[in-house]
Amino acid sequence: MLFEADKVMFEIYRETEYSGKYRVVYFTELQDHNKETEINHALAGEHFFDGFIRNFRKDEAKEIINSILARLNDGERVDPQEVERALGDHMA
Repeated sequence: MLFEADKVMFEIYRETEYSGKYRVVYFTELQDHNKETEINHALAGEHFFDGFIRNFRKDEAKEIINSILARLNDGERVDPQEVERALGDHMA
């Protein structure tokens, strides 16, 4: 069983008010100084995928997410199921 500290909550979304780019926010890693702004950006955006990644080897999971963001921002069609498959065992 995973505890809250053992996982990181994230969301991939597309900005609708700014650049139209896909972005990710790691909610459980936000600090007080940027929490409200980042959450508001995500809420204003178009939801694409969300979930939890394991804290163990989270840097590898973040690299996978960044590569998916690059593909999306280059105009490639990526299904949410493909994100889940790519993250595989990194998902909590």
